[in-house]
Amino acid sequence: MGKKDIKTRDDIFKLVSTFYAKVRLNEILAPFFDRIDDWEEHFERLTNFWESSLFLKTKYLGDPLVAHAKADREHGNKISELHFGVWLNLWFETIEELFEGETAENAKRRARKMGTFLYMQIFKARQNS
Repeated sequence: MGKKDIKTRDDIFKLVSTFYAKVRLNEILAPFFDRIDDWEEHFERLTNFWESSLFLKTKYLGDPLVAHAKADREHGNKISELHFGVWLNLWFETIEELFEGETAENAKRRARKMGTFLYMQIFKARQNS
């Protein structure tokens, strides 16, 4: 039986929660996420973000750059391309385990663009602080 595409909010929640279970176990990424106390709220926020990004129907209220720049500062400006590479590889791996189709491929493309943008903006924020 083939995998289905990402079609619903529940699909996105499954993707986000499965992905972050891996992140929390990853020795490179886990330290950056240890400060999250309410994982259910985090999953909800990220489900909103990805639903907005993929389906253009939920308004995401938040600024991912602020959260990532803060995490970078709190960890001594140590977020690097390695971290974004590991994050992206885990994201792709999770999508490929759970889904296939046009929206799944779009989720990969958007994550790649977002990772590049966030990394460049974090580097810029370091120079402005």
